[in-house]
Amino acid sequence: MEFNRTSVGRRSRGRLRRTALIAGASAMLLAAGTAVAPGASGVGAGDARGTVSVSPRVAALIARMSLDEKLSFVHGGTDPRALGQAGYIPGVPRLGIPELRLTDGPAGVRVNAHATAMPAPVALASSFDDRLARMFGQVIGRDGRALGQDVLLSPMTNIIRVPYAGRNFETFSEDPLLSSRMVSGEIGGIQSQGLIATVKHYAENNQEDNRMGVNVNVDEQTLRQIELPAFEAAVEAGAGAVMCSYNSVNGSHGCGSDELLNSILKEQWGFQGWVMSDWSATHATTDIVNGLDQEMPSGVFLGDKLKTAITNGTIPVSKLNDSVARILGQMNRFGLLDGAAGRRPARDPQGGAKVAQQVAESGSVLLKNTGKALPLTGEDTDIGLIGPTAKTPKVTGGGSSNVVPDSAASPLDTITQRAGRKATVRYAAGVDTTGAPIPATALSPALPAGSDGTITVTPAAPLDYSGTLTVPADGDYSFVYDLPAAYGALKIDGKSVITGFLGSSSATVHLTAGTHRFAANAQAIQGAPAKIRLNWVTPQAAQAAREQAVALARQVKTPIVFAHDDGTEGADRKNLSLPVDQDGLISAVADANPNTIVVLNTGSSITMPWLSKVKAVLDTYYPGENGAEATARLLYGDVNPSGKTTQTFPASESATPVAGDPLRYPGVNNQENYSEGIHVGYRWYDKEKAAPLFPFGHGLSYTSFAYRDLAVRQSHGTLTVSFTLKNTGTRDGDEVAQVYVGASPRTTAPQAVRSLGGYQKVHLRAGQSKSVRIQVDAQQLKYWNTSSHAWELGTGHREVWVGSSSRTLPLHGGVEVTR
Repeated sequence: MEFNRTSVGRRSRGRLRRTALIAGASAMLLAAGTAVAPGASGVGAGDARGTVSVSPRVAALIARMSLDEKLSFVHGGTDPRALGQAGYIPGVPRLGIPELRLTDGPAGVRVNAHATAMPAPVALASSFDDRLARMFGQVIGRDGRALGQDVLLSPMTNIIRVPYAGRNFETFSEDPLLSSRMVSGEIGGIQSQGLIATVKHYAENNQEDNRMGVNVNVDEQTLRQIELPAFEAAVEAGAGAVMCSYNSVNGSHGCGSDELLNSILKEQWGFQGWVMSDWSATHATTDIVNGLDQEMPSGVFLGDKLKTAITNGTIPVSKLNDSVARILGQMNRFGLLDGAAGRRPARDPQGGAKVAQQVAESGSVLLKNTGKALPLTGEDTDIGLIGPTAKTPKVTGGGSSNVVPDSAASPLDTITQRAGRKATVRYAAGVDTTGAPIPATALSPALPAGSDGTITVTPAAPLDYSGTLTVPADGDYSFVYDLPAAYGALKIDGKSVITGFLGSSSATVHLTAGTHRFAANAQAIQGAPAKIRLNWVTPQAAQAAREQAVALARQVKTPIVFAHDDGTEGADRKNLSLPVDQDGLISAVADANPNTIVVLNTGSSITMPWLSKVKAVLDTYYPGENGAEATARLLYGDVNPSGKTTQTFPASESATPVAGDPLRYPGVNNQENYSEGIHVGYRWYDKEKAAPLFPFGHGLSYTSFAYRDLAVRQSHGTLTVSFTLKNTGTRDGDEVAQVYVGASPRTTAPQAVRSLGGYQKVHLRAGQSKSVRIQVDAQQLKYWNTSSHAWELGTGHREVWVGSSSRTLPLHGGVEVTR
């Protein structure tokens, strides 16, 4: 794929250092203040903490700006062109400062236009391929620039702590090292195209339930070692902006935390970009004093209220000047003050689709493969595809990641084509995820739906329905809420059933015969009307769909069940089961035919009560617009699976780091305690000696690998781990070799049994051996000392393991770590 080869965003991988202010800038900015508080000075003056380097050009512009023009930069406005992006800053035409448009984009650019729909970021991370992370970013960066956008509200790099979290698919992993390397690569790719990257959500935004109200109580060591490393890596990679979070951390809301925004981000890390709020996450005008630079999407607090505060002297104009300088500084860095906003590349849909498919192929994880059920061969001539996403592809998740793809083929079509003319491929839905309009006779009053079953909502005319639903018989009723350009919620008998945002969400509820309270609301998020749909699937319809699938499974040699979930922003999953009783469907199909294969289109870990019954499980996550092509190639062995899990799959709902403790999740009375400390993900499973369903780093191949000859040495603050890796099978393949480091015997602070210290993706031809060297840098040997409030090396004898997952570690040695 051909990308713009610009120098934008290139910077040293070393830690950013605070730079001195340009001589004379303070004096110029002093003159710029139209209502300067007594003693106020220019950017950084009077507040040396986290000062920003100001170029003469930016200083001169700020000196010429009026107070109102400055204020227009620190809060969002209404785009007169209504391009459908998430946010807008008007610029100052008289000074040649262009508009600034901001768009969602964790898995592609989300605007009212076609864009490259990339696989979910969790699939990217499952590739363990830093090079692919940069390519992933390049595709989105070019698309964003071509589609008229200047700032990307991505990547998200919050740690996967809660298996239920609705946005786990939008982030990378449960491990800070893997997340750090992924976010660095993606930011480098995004910004190489001239699009400003925004890392989010800073910090501890690890769940969607009550995300705006919950206060996270987290100890200093856990904050520093688990959640913050990836954010610091993003700063070191040169991210132009940081988005602060909805939740509070240790009593301060994310967008007003002096500790997070000023002390850590701007002062200690030397961040030179700007901090924007998540949408409506600003709480007070004084947030600008505590490190917030921009309120989105509007100016409730940093508009007229800030103007009044500056005019009466309660907030110094230097704070406003500092924020404006940070925004203008990044616009200058990315060439937007030199006409780059008007010089945009053309899209490259073919090149984008090629990279999307490569990520899908490299990030898909073969979880199980008994008896060499996969890959499929020419003998598999009678195939039954079961499940809605076998016919209607699952491209992406809901919310900010909901992208309109250029195209998206059906797995039914790609598998049929790959199977060839001698094969027969048949299809059955198995479950009904579309449903039918709820009859007017069942609702009182009737929903305001048109003849086609859709309900039209606008920002000025939302849906706010309250009534009763009468069901004829006891049973499990599934509800499907399709919200393509809206967000909404469904409650039955006062209990939340669905919370959806930009996509289709479903849930199953057991109802007794009779009348139930029924409430639904929906709000359009764009200026144009949105057509939504609220359907149901009756127990009778569900049973009929299942019986058709089971009948097909009995007739074919190889049934392949496609199963999915509906990960989305704004709501966590209620449980770890597949929705609309797809677990029951898989079990019934496997009972009918023991050759059953399962393809998962899921965004996070799930439980698998049917696992022992099926022959193989391939997890392709939300695989993007070329997911069908990637799936066919993986199933037939045209490409060898090489992805590894980036989150632990629990054996049951009762065996997770947050199980049985509502104070850990979802919180009690808006308070949530991260009492597991640093033991997040696989660290908890190792500490508790709990057996997962699938461990972190797990992933099978159509070939096999052997590890031998471990050697470990320390040199210049790093470990060099050497070993020989051999492909012992008959197929070429890639293996992700993983190095884990044990605890320091001289450290009393909490430590993991072992933690990921390094990894490398190695390609080997069948029978080939290769000498592999993986460096574990000094940072991976350190812990956060809460007494000195600093990183400290964990010295003494450190054990070292090497293998294919956190639980499959055939090589074991050790090394003496010294200062």
